[in-house]
Amino acid sequence: MATKVLLLPFLQIKMGHHQAADALVEHLTAIDPSIECEIIDILDYSYGSRVEGLVSSVYLKWIHFLPVTYSWMYRKNCGGQLHNKRRYRLYEMIFLKAMQKLIREKQPDCILCTHALPSYLLDRLKCNGLLAIPVINVYTDFFVNDVWGRDGIDYHFVPDAHVKAWLTSRSVQAEHIFVTGIPLHPQFTAPRPQRKQANSDITVLITGGNLGTGVMKSMCRAIGKTEGVRYIVLCGKNKALYRHLKKKNCPNIVPMPYVESRAEMNDLYNQADAILTKPGGVTISECLYKKVPIFVYHALPGQEEINLLRLLHQQLIVHVKDWEEETMDMQVKLLWNNPMIERLTAQMNDYGRQISDLRTTLRHVLKLP
Repeated sequence: MATKVLLLPFLQIKMGHHQAADALVEHLTAIDPSIECEIIDILDYSYGSRVEGLVSSVYLKWIHFLPVTYSWMYRKNCGGQLHNKRRYRLYEMIFLKAMQKLIREKQPDCILCTHALPSYLLDRLKCNGLLAIPVINVYTDFFVNDVWGRDGIDYHFVPDAHVKAWLTSRSVQAEHIFVTGIPLHPQFTAPRPQRKQANSDITVLITGGNLGTGVMKSMCRAIGKTEGVRYIVLCGKNKALYRHLKKKNCPNIVPMPYVESRAEMNDLYNQADAILTKPGGVTISECLYKKVPIFVYHALPGQEEINLLRLLHQQLIVHVKDWEEETMDMQVKLLWNNPMIERLTAQMNDYGRQISDLRTTLRHVLKLP
């Protein structure tokens, strides 16, 4: 009988946990095409697409219009890095019965969680003796928030050795933790060619996430005014930004609409000498794998703020703070011609050496041939 694998992100918004789930499906079916994979959002499954759509819309508006309150709420409820686990009884009340129903209906052989909430629910079921199949946490940020299940989870796929150390300090057995990095789609190929020499023209990729959120438009007013720096701006689903940049018709700025093809995204990374981005887990991991120097210009409240601190601590990124009018071009040039770039590349190489092969790890934990 074919192995059945259930993958659980949360919400339908195509954020990092969905991208990681998609990548895992590709790797699993490459190992064995007979493996049956299904990606399900527990909110949509429990309450339907209308409720899921409403929750997603409120979430996005909250981040955009009240970022300070979202940041405070996230840190208070999820980001405290507690040593002892807390209970989230509201989540249990809303979702636990639906999760049991889902498992009875789908009868999976294994479950991979790419979001903390389903992990928490499954951890409760495991700890209460109500679930026997393997459950794997696949983390999509550079830290572990307080919602993720720990005690009953069988395996943990973590982004780096720091997260492994954090989990072991909280009584997770080291042999159950694998430093796989954040899963990337196999269409992202080996690292890009060697970078250009100092003082040559450079190409900078700018991304604000698939939804084009954040301060992209403000930053785009501060670029393209100096020769020697060419920008490729990924506008995501922000059609207004794309139209604005097309109309602006600046020779040093190439706007691009939403890029769905991972092969095309891989090619864009190969063209880039550096990237200006937010510290989303998957995007950062793609850049680390491709060895594209990472300049962070903005962080969304919540997860990205904590990612930023973790990545700065590991010296894997440069935080570009002051990019008001007419300063970004000069900052990029100064950073590019700074010995810091060589140190950044060395740190990226060190990071890459700690990552184990994802498919080998999946074969091991799922006992696949």
